[in-house]
Order: sequence, then C-alpha cells, then structure tokens
Amino acid sequence: MITHPDSATLPRRALLIGDRHVESASGGTHTHVYAGTGQPTAEVPLAGAREIDEAVAAARKAAPLWAGMPRDQRRDCLIRLAGLLRENAAELTRLSVIDNGVVVATQQYGPHVAADLFLYNAGWTDKIGGEVISTWPGDALDYTLDEPYGVVAVIIPWNGPVYALGMVLAPALAAGNAIVVKPPELAPYAALRFGELCLEAGLPAGTVNIVPGGPEGGAALTSHPGIDKISFTGSGATARHILSSAQKNMTPVQLELGGKSASIVFDDADLDAFAQMGLAGIVNNAGQGCINPTRLLVQRAIYEAVLERLAATARALPVGDPTDPASVIGPVIDDRAVQRIMGMIERAKADGSRLLAGGERMGGDLAGGYFIQPTVFADVAHKSELSQCEVFGPVLAVMPFDTEEEAIALANDTEFGLAGYVWTQNLKRAHRCARALVAGNVWVNGFTGIPAAIPFGGVGQSGVGRLGGIHGLREFLRPKNIWMAMG
Repeated sequence: MITHPDSATLPRRALLIGDRHVESASGGTHTHVYAGTGQPTAEVPLAGAREIDEAVAAARKAAPLWAGMPRDQRRDCLIRLAGLLRENAAELTRLSVIDNGVVVATQQYGPHVAADLFLYNAGWTDKIGGEVISTWPGDALDYTLDEPYGVVAVIIPWNGPVYALGMVLAPALAAGNAIVVKPPELAPYAALRFGELCLEAGLPAGTVNIVPGGPEGGAALTSHPGIDKISFTGSGATARHILSSAQKNMTPVQLELGGKSASIVFDDADLDAFAQMGLAGIVNNAGQGCINPTRLLVQRAIYEAVLERLAATARALPVGDPTDPASVIGPVIDDRAVQRIMGMIERAKADGSRLLAGGERMGGDLAGGYFIQPTVFADVAHKSELSQCEVFGPVLAVMPFDTEEEAIALANDTEFGLAGYVWTQNLKRAHRCARALVAGNVWVNGFTGIPAAIPFGGVGQSGVGRLGGIHGLREFLRPKNIWMAMG
C-alpha cells in the first residue's frame, strides 16, 4: 500500500504576501488530494481579489528597492537563493511529490535545475545595459537602456512547480522585476516553501509573493492594472482567458503552452540509443509534459521492429509509489485527468488504432490512486484525436512513414510547434530535418533536458516568447531609447 503524506510535514498553509503569512483568504479553500492515494492532504487557502490586490501592492512597493539594489548585491541574493535550493533539495523534492504525484526519481532533479537557472541568470545582473545606436549628424548621441518592466505576474503549472519557478523567476528577478506568483491550487506546497527561501536569501519583502489560487485569483491577477507583464505556463484554453483579461490594460503576455511533439525515427537510426528514450513521451512525468515526444513517426523498414521493442519495454516499466526511488512512472494528477485520459484511450481503441500495451487503469495496491498503465498505440491515423490532441498522460501514438518528406509533413501538420526530435546517423538529413521542423526546439539523437543557457519556447498554439539564455532575460526587459544633442 502507498503511504499517505502526514499533513504535519507540509509547509505552513498560507499565502505569502510580502513577509506575511496569510492563513485565511477571500478565495475560499481547496482540498488538496494526493495523487498517489486519492485522499486529501489538507485545506489550502486560495487568493481572491483582495489578496491579489495586497500582493500586487507589496510587489509594487518592493520593485524599486529590488531594481535599485546595487547589481552585485542583487547577484549575490540570487546566488544565495540557488544555494538554499540545493540545501533544501530533499524537502522541495518531497513536497513536489506530494504536490502532483510525479515520482521522486524525476522530482529530485527539480531543485538542482532551478538552482542552475538562478546561478546562470545571476551572472547577467551586472551585464544588463543597452547599446549605442548611432551618432546623429549635428553632434547628437542615441543609445538605449534595458529596464525591468516592474511587476510581473507569473502563473506556473502543476506538473513541475520548482522547475517552472526557476525557468521564469530567475530571469525575471535578474532583470530587476518584482513578482507575484500564482501557483495552481492542485500543487501549492513546493511553491510556498520556495517563497520562504526567497526571504531567507535576502530578497526584499514583497519582491516575491506566493498566492495560490483558482480561476478567481487568476482572473484578478491577469486583469490587475498594477501588473506590467504576465508570464503563463499551461494550457491553450487557459491562455485564451488570460489574453482576454490582459487586453483590458494592454498588458504584454509571454506564453509557454502545450505540444504534440513528433519524434522521427529513420531506418538508419541507432536503435539501441533510441531504445533508451523511445518511451520518454510517457515516462517523463507520466506523460504530463508539454515537450514530451508523444507522437512517434517510424520509417516503415524498421516499423515492426521498433513496435516490438516499445511494447516489451512499456509492459516492463515499474509503475508505483511516487516516493519509491524504483518507480519510473507514478499517477496522473487527479481523477478528472484519469477520466479524460481513459476516454481518449477508449476512443483510440474504437477508431482502429492497434493497442500494443497498457490501455487500462491500474488496480491492486494502486487502485486508490490515479494510476494508468503505460499505453502504446500503433497504426494511429494521422488526423485522429490521439495524433492531433495533447493527452497529458502516459499514452504514446505511433505511425509509419516512407520518405523524409512525408515524415516532415506529418510532423508539421499540427497546431502545435513546441519541440521536435530526429533520430538518424545521416548528418545532412539531421540538419535538413532540424531546419524543416516547425518547432521552437529540435533535439537530434537524444534529449538532455533544457540547459539554462538555451532559449526554450514554441510557435503556433505552443506559445509566444522564449525562456532560457539571453533570450529569456530579454523577455523581462524593455528598451528605453535616449537621444541627446551634443552641440
């Protein structure tokens, strides 16, 4: 049996506004449920319009203090925060498992990756400046200054809160912005602890505010006149609501949304290397990841051989207790997700897709939680729901192709454009495919995550803007042009 979390080990269940813990909020409460057992952990207070007002006010008060802090001191605060993330990695990992049920073998990397993101971006704090555009006729000088927006609203997803906080807050804080973070009610705990670490690191009170909330809090935040920019990671449906709210104040929005990323396997691929990642689309976060390669396009000459490997591996994947280091796949986030995913599986069975592995909800000791068998479908029709729609669960769609041109056409024929994957030994083909894929990121013959220095983001329905590297820093800076007569 899976052990249910002890509520006494959870962080203080309160909003963090400035340096105050607010334990009763106008948005009501949410009963958090642990995905491993399907049982409640605790009641979590939710921010309503009143708490959003207070958090924005705290951020607006802190913003000039943080932006005006000597840059070496701001750098050192972020470096201290990185150190605290590493020192408290075990606690943050445990809270992340409770948040969403993703296995500890995956969650343990989150705090360290977030720490790397803060260290990388800390290095930019004393390098932000501008550029000289030109000297104009008549003894004039024109130059720019890169300035922070002021207060940034950050809405993070439930599938990787600590990692998401690192991706967005590291560049936003390095740029000199103050932040109001709205974690989802489904996964509040690690984010609340993260906010406390920000204070421990020496960030001025109000520089980072943590206000878990539902739709009411989200609407109040994204329509607030005190917000200068919005960063959202999540679904396209929610993004449309945010864009509608943001238009009231013409607030700029950065979006990192979903994907239906294709992994193209050519007949000259190193299948032993591919075998290590062939099921990454359903292993990573139990399939609950926007960049997961959940569409597998396999060249016909090796199609059946690849299917045989995939099916055997999927049946052998250890599914179980998220706190057990031996578990490779844990539960999905909640019962609504189970019902949605199982509905897609049943429709795929009915539409002629060939079920190779899985396809059922887990029973036995796992019956109380939200566990679904790792599922692989072959011969999936290109225009089917399973091929075109993001499942956000442990379900892989596999289909054959004959030519390189066909593979690219199939991969690009989707509303999404977040990631693409190519497996081939042919260097020229690898470059051709990488250039032809309509996606923000392409990985060739492997996947090593998203290092802090690279830009990450999508096109189409996968989002707007980039996080990571200098491009991510620029998302949270705006240039001011200055023209000065010298005569």
